[in-house]
Amino acid sequence: MGPPAPSDSPVRRLSLIGMGVGSVEHVTGQAVRALGEVDVVLTVDKGETKADLNGLRTEILARHARPGVRTISVAEPERDRHPADYDAEVRRWHDARAQVWARALHDEIAPGQRGAFLVWGDPALYDSTLRILDTVLATGLELAVDVVPGVTAVQVLTAAHRIPLNTIGGAVHVTTGRRLLIDAARAQPSDTLVVMLDAASAHAGLDGSAWDVWWGAHLGADDEVLVAGPLDVVGAEITAAKAAARQRHGWVMDTYLLRRRGGSDAAQE
Repeated sequence: MGPPAPSDSPVRRLSLIGMGVGSVEHVTGQAVRALGEVDVVLTVDKGETKADLNGLRTEILARHARPGVRTISVAEPERDRHPADYDAEVRRWHDARAQVWARALHDEIAPGQRGAFLVWGDPALYDSTLRILDTVLATGLELAVDVVPGVTAVQVLTAAHRIPLNTIGGAVHVTTGRRLLIDAARAQPSDTLVVMLDAASAHAGLDGSAWDVWWGAHLGADDEVLVAGPLDVVGAEITAAKAAARQRHGWVMDTYLLRRRGGSDAAQE
């Protein structure tokens, strides 16, 4: 594949490319085309513990990026994982990231060139990249941003368990472990809860006899782990499997789907 055609525009361009979760096979045809046109790929250095995340990015670039594409590592500002004020700390961290990214985008992408971030999953679902870029753009940096959608953990989870995401006519609520107990209390029998970013296994705080669960960790990867069943039966198994996955990798990324027992597709027809 040859180099991208030169651009007459003085504006720097940036593509946010959804890379899927855990497998190079998740990369879409649209993402492959975009990777063949970029001059610079920026990656965020999350340290040794999560080095295998960038390892997957490296493999994707080796398969699909044009030869000679530059790869730039962007430092990751420190973050307090147990703050007294969670929202304030996230805002502070996002602002710090925006400052680092603005410098890198200005220095590493020349006017008329196209850069890219490979974003885990899809840039629109529980990812901060678009919000941080809004802050970058507010600094006055001229940057044209486009988004290439990617396969999400939600899609990979439901495919792995061979289940539909929603009941017939039922709502789907995507939430975090931090908010699970609040959102579960409000859910109707026909609702589906999808839980992401649950570091503390918040499902343990639910009435397990009221819910069925479909859980997965490191979805799409060679060592994907799946557990499904009544939450009161398999909850402890999920907690143990999650701990084992964290021990193997030094980190764990899991997603799960909950449905309140008693709700059914038939009841919604």
